[in-house]
Amino acid sequence: MKKRKLKKSVVIVLFIFVILIGILGYFFVSKHFSKDDNVKNNKKPVEVKKLKIFDEDSKTRPIAVMINNNHDAWPHAGLQKSFLNYEMVAEGGITRIMALYKDVDDVEKIGSVRSSRPYFLDYVLENDAIYAHWGGSDQAYSDIRSLGIDHIDGMDYEGTYFYRDRDGIRAYEHTGFTKMSMLKEAIGDLNINTKSEEDTLFNYSVDEIDLSKFEDAIKADNVNIEYSYSHTSDYVYDEVNKVYLRSMSGEEHVDAVTGEQYTAKNIVVYKVRNRAIDYYGRQELDNKGEGEGYFITNGYAVPITWEKSSRSSRTVYKFASSGKEIVLNDGNTWVQIQPTNCDLDITSNNVPEEE
Repeated sequence: MKKRKLKKSVVIVLFIFVILIGILGYFFVSKHFSKDDNVKNNKKPVEVKKLKIFDEDSKTRPIAVMINNNHDAWPHAGLQKSFLNYEMVAEGGITRIMALYKDVDDVEKIGSVRSSRPYFLDYVLENDAIYAHWGGSDQAYSDIRSLGIDHIDGMDYEGTYFYRDRDGIRAYEHTGFTKMSMLKEAIGDLNINTKSEEDTLFNYSVDEIDLSKFEDAIKADNVNIEYSYSHTSDYVYDEVNKVYLRSMSGEEHVDAVTGEQYTAKNIVVYKVRNRAIDYYGRQELDNKGEGEGYFITNGYAVPITWEKSSRSSRTVYKFASSGKEIVLNDGNTWVQIQPTNCDLDITSNNVPEEE
C-alpha cells in the first residue's frame, strides 16, 4: 500500500515538473522567435509620440509673465517660446499680454515686463502659475495678497531678477525685462513651490486636428480681432508651415532678439463685457459666466462655448456642435479675449468668382 502511494506521488511530481518545463520553454521560444522575427522583418520598436510644445508628463508649474503692450514698448522679446498667451484690453484702449512658459530654459530676454491688472490673476489661478510682473494697481496688489498668489515683482527685485534695457528706442517705463534663468533663480531663492498636481488647462493632440471635417467649420485664412479704435490683433494663415503669422495694428509682430515674426498654432477668441472703473481708465472684465467664441487652427475656425464659474475655476472650452471639450493642436496658443462692442472678422482667401 505504501509503495503504491509512493509511486502515485512520484507520478504527480513528474507531471508537475513536465508542466513547468513546458511553460518555461514556451516563454523562451516565443521570446526568442519574436526577436528573430523583428530582426528578420527589420521591424523597429513602436515609438510613442510625444508633444513638442511641452512635456505632457511634467508636473512643473508654469511661469506667467505680464507683458507690456503699449505701442511705444514694441518690439517684444521671448513670446515665441511661451506655450500659452492671453491678450486682454487695458486702459487707454491698448492691451496687455500674459505669456506662460513651461519647462523652458533658453529664453534669454522676456518683456518688456509691465504691471499687474486684477483680471489677469484669474488666468494665473486657473493655470496654477507662478506670476512675474513689474508693479501693479492697488486692486491687483490687494488681490495677489488675498488670493495667495506666488509672485515675483520687479519693483522689489530690479537689478537681481529683473533688469533695465536702455536701448534708446523706448521710454524708461518700457525698459523692464527679465529672462528665464533669472526667474528660476528667484523661484529658488524665494522658496516658491514648483510642482503642481493640476493638469494643463487645455488638452493637446500629437496628431494633427483637421477642423475642416466639422459641419460648422468656416475657412479662416485671415483673422482680425479689434480691441479698440487704436489696437487690433491680426493673423494670416501660412498654409505651408500650418501656423498663423501674427500682426498688431497693421504691423508685423516681431521678436526684438530674432527679428522673426511671431506665429500661433492655435487661436481661441471670445468676447466679454468691459468697463472703466477709475479716472485712469483701468478696466473691469465680466469674464465669469458663459458665452460663445471660436477655436481656430490649420486654416479653419469652429464655434465653441466657454464657461468660467469663479476666479480660480478653470475656463472650460467646448465644441458648440458636440459639447465635448476642445483639443488643441500641438503648438503654442493665443487666447484673445476682446470687448463685446468690438468686431471679429474671420475671412477666407477663396473669393467666389463672378458668373
